[in-house]
Amino acid sequence: MGVEANEADVAWMRHALRLAQRAEALGEVPVGAVIVKGDRCIAEAWNSPIATHDPSAHAEILAIREAGKQLQNYRLIDTTLYVTLEPCVMCMGAIVHARIGRLVFGARDEKRGAVCSIMNLASAPFLNHKVDWSGGVMEAICSGMLKDFFKARR
Repeated sequence: MGVEANEADVAWMRHALRLAQRAEALGEVPVGAVIVKGDRCIAEAWNSPIATHDPSAHAEILAIREAGKQLQNYRLIDTTLYVTLEPCVMCMGAIVHARIGRLVFGARDEKRGAVCSIMNLASAPFLNHKVDWSGGVMEAICSGMLKDFFKARR
């Protein structure tokens, strides 16, 4: 089950939304991610699979890669990942393997979300790490940005 969001969560989600706007300006699906340790941003990214020709270049994956470099460690213990969209299976796998302590997301992804929508990898019994999470933080804004993006592309 998710944990309650707080004022800091809203502030960091606003930061992630600004990153999602960068993705959108580049023609990418507007998703932004920020990784925080303590009260400091250690990594940020936005979706860029189109520009990089890399299907794994989701905002979460890119932020995790950068955070690992910043901490000089592949384990991101005691960090929080903020992302504007509920992570997919690929991203949740990386989140669990990186040992991210907490996940905060904006919009739910009813078709591909692997935190609480189509499956729950945050606390799957077959995984050796559990991720505390909060979902729906600034959900209307995060969801609206995605809906507007896809509506404009149709």
